[in-house]
Amino acid sequence: MSDLDIIDIEAIVRNEPKGGKRELRLWLRLLSTSNLIASQIRRNLRDKFDVTLPRFDLMAQLYREQDGLRLSELSKRMMVSNGNVTGLVERLVQEGLVLREVDPEDRRAFIVRLSKSGMTKFAAYAKENERFILALFQSIDPATIDALMGNLERLKKSARENAAG
Repeated sequence: MSDLDIIDIEAIVRNEPKGGKRELRLWLRLLSTSNLIASQIRRNLRDKFDVTLPRFDLMAQLYREQDGLRLSELSKRMMVSNGNVTGLVERLVQEGLVLREVDPEDRRAFIVRLSKSGMTKFAAYAKENERFILALFQSIDPATIDALMGNLERLKKSARENAAG
């Protein structure tokens, strides 16, 4: 999907009357905005460090939990399958960025954590990613950011409460 496709996803409801299908329009606006930002972040990480967003996300989880995480907890936090996490962890172990150890409480499970080299690399990735995101949002004033955060919190709550219906 190209950036133009991401921006234009809202075309699905372009010819609807003003005020019509508001919830659908909101969903498409959220989706297109999220996809656009994620695409730009992916490109920046790839261009600056030759790193993928899933790799960055996995390393971010481990950076926050320096004692490590079980693979099952890691996959839950990243909202991906155990298989996806296992493959990514395996590649990072081979590169010396992640350490994998048997969980002393459950010999069938593994705990993974960043190596010293992984910590150093991730710190550089995170610093650049933060700079990049701040640049993306530099035209938005703090009051608007606070309002968006509150509104998105209410939207998330509504989606959780009404998901079963």
